[in-house]
Amino acid sequence: MKPPGHLYIVATPIGNLADISARALEVLKKVDVIAAEDTRQSRKLLNHFGIKTPVIAHHQHNETKSALKLHQRLLNGESVALVSDAGTPLVSDPGATLVKSAHENGIRVIPIPGASAVSSALSVCGLKIRQFHFEGFLPSRSGDRKRRIRQLSELDSALVFFEAPHRIVASLEDLTDALGSAREVCIAREMTKVYESIRVGKLGVITEQVRENTNEIKGEFVIIVGPASRSKREIDKQIDQTLNILMEESSPRKAAEITARIFGVRRNLLYQRTLELQTEAEKS
Repeated sequence: MKPPGHLYIVATPIGNLADISARALEVLKKVDVIAAEDTRQSRKLLNHFGIKTPVIAHHQHNETKSALKLHQRLLNGESVALVSDAGTPLVSDPGATLVKSAHENGIRVIPIPGASAVSSALSVCGLKIRQFHFEGFLPSRSGDRKRRIRQLSELDSALVFFEAPHRIVASLEDLTDALGSAREVCIAREMTKVYESIRVGKLGVITEQVRENTNEIKGEFVIIVGPASRSKREIDKQIDQTLNILMEESSPRKAAEITARIFGVRRNLLYQRTLELQTEAEKS
């Protein structure tokens, strides 16, 4: 019986095609098939390097069905390379189903490291980061996004996000409202490409700069928000404690109004927080 093939997880360039590794090119040439998130995007890379390996689609809409077919090919002794649109696969990309089934059935899974938008942005942000939380894309709906940011605000680590151009301003505004305008941030846009730009500064200032420079709201973004200072976390806890105490004796709106006067925070933000605290209390 023929032994199973190998599943290679191959990182590809996030923009500049010269960033691909010699090992990645070797693997893409020798495997039996390449499973690509976007076959059109991957063929640009393959054509550039003269690689003729067959390519099939493996994306979020056909992942389950495609994984079954690829799994059978692996069991039959074929080797498969999995690639995403750009960067390292399975970082906010499909592929976990295939990798999990390979591990469960004794098929060797081999990483071929290379470009990553996350590590690239972290390397140039200049922020003192000992640990970080990678969130990927925030929810597209404003209310859901604000609630998620509020949850993340309790973490001690830096926060790393991906964001699309049509939501970048709204997401930065929500981050500023929830985390404070003084928080350090790095916005990396179109990394390794012709119009690459890196902005570093205070969250409030950077948000205003992005809002005013509409010509630069293009391409893919990585947002890195530096960790909160201990004093900021303590103030957030004090605000929640104050809101909870005041809501025992008054309405959420009145509690938000008084707390806003005490801490100098926008009243509408604190009113939203009172509703969140009420929901949390009901669930507990």
